[in-house]
Amino acid sequence: MTTQLPADRIPVIVGVGEIADHPKDIAQGLEPLALLEQAVQRAGDDSAAGLVREIDALDIVNFLSWRYHEPEQQLAKRLGVTPRHCFYGPVGGESPIRFIHEAALRIARGEASVAVVCGAEAQSTATKAARAKLELPWTPFASDAPEPKRGAAFQKPLATQLGVARPITVYPLYEAATAAHWGQTPRQALDESGVLWSRYAQAAAANPNAWIKRGFAPHEITTPSPDNRLIAWPYTKLMVANPSVNLGAAVLLTSLAKAREAGIAEDRLIYIHGGASAEEPRDFLARDQFTQSHAQNAVLDTIKSLVGGDGRAFDAIELYSCFPVVPKMARRTLGLGDDVQPTVTGGLTFFGAPLNTYMTHAACAMVRRLRGGARLGLLYGQGGFVTKHHALVLSRKPQQEALSEQVSVQAKADAAYGEVPAFVTEASGDGTVETFTVIYTGKGEVEHGVVMLRTADGARTLARVPAQDQATLAFLTNMERSPIGARGAMSVGADGVPEWRAAS
Repeated sequence: MTTQLPADRIPVIVGVGEIADHPKDIAQGLEPLALLEQAVQRAGDDSAAGLVREIDALDIVNFLSWRYHEPEQQLAKRLGVTPRHCFYGPVGGESPIRFIHEAALRIARGEASVAVVCGAEAQSTATKAARAKLELPWTPFASDAPEPKRGAAFQKPLATQLGVARPITVYPLYEAATAAHWGQTPRQALDESGVLWSRYAQAAAANPNAWIKRGFAPHEITTPSPDNRLIAWPYTKLMVANPSVNLGAAVLLTSLAKAREAGIAEDRLIYIHGGASAEEPRDFLARDQFTQSHAQNAVLDTIKSLVGGDGRAFDAIELYSCFPVVPKMARRTLGLGDDVQPTVTGGLTFFGAPLNTYMTHAACAMVRRLRGGARLGLLYGQGGFVTKHHALVLSRKPQQEALSEQVSVQAKADAAYGEVPAFVTEASGDGTVETFTVIYTGKGEVEHGVVMLRTADGARTLARVPAQDQATLAFLTNMERSPIGARGAMSVGADGVPEWRAAS
């Protein structure tokens, strides 16, 4: 006999709102606070309940296109509310999913009645205004506001010196390592990325809120061209996140009891069935390997257990898509085939990448998909350098058990860790390639290659491959054979930076 949960402790999503701002005049572009306000009001309109004025929990996803003093308080004032919980979050692409999960738990505990999670970026307008030397009529830029720590702040000096302290140059290290681990040639791995990304583009083309609304064939995505330059091997411009957008989104939650009291139709309500979170070390060089993410595995394995142990139970999914390797790893952990439809939104390349808040838009798209007939949805968000992972299960149907407070599966992730090799900055002799990338200039020319190496005694280090060493670069970028596991000579360049040359 199952116990009926009290309706005032069952959290539901009742409203979603989005805005895409395409100003004809740069000066007319909306600032992030205005985008946030409009998105929240639209979520209120979507709930058809006038719940916005009753918001008592407010979470804002961190934004980077403009800086404010206490943006959460400024937004609350614009909305005319005084929430007990009022929070502006840290950097992290997983944070929207975490905030939605936390808001649901807050409602389940009786600590909140109406909660909103929202985020916005206006990077397109901000960039255009800076290039035009135009002063925008926005809230004055708070140059003295604390600047959030981003991934590069946690990396070793040599990683920064070699240019592998940014997402665009770190994710390719996982791309090369996983492909070799899965037995793929580089060409097969690239082909998989192209097909996968074309599915994101197809979804974006059908999403009225997407920034780029057109389909792309796989070869258009993976083939370098003047309009699709290589950025970091093997990623072209159409394979990476696109932050030059003006987008805002909001998700409105309340209890089932309050939703019914407000007269919201049952078929508009979306239930939260549970979720999980875990993290990798922030310094990517302090990880045991690059063929998988133990934190991602722990989160997604837990999510599978919530739906009977089979990832195919989901008929709508959103796999985070800053770079192809993330959904490629995720779909394998979930047990999904290469025919996977990975998105309901369109992905960070084509829908657009409002930096940390893409998954707020994904939550909006998922709610619409579930209202439209899908039964069970998965939202998987990721942040940092394959660092922070959070997933959430949504459904049109309520569940009989209370929402679990056990969210972190960090212990499970940590238990899977192998020995982490010592990192050294000076090494000589032979070095074996653990993984690699090649970094390109804005004109698509080679800047230099970067190899992660294992020394004879098992230590880990990084080394440069100079642009002039065309033979080693050709060896690294051979499409028919992975260089992972190859040996070559380590030396020190004239500027003191470690270098590596493939064995002839």
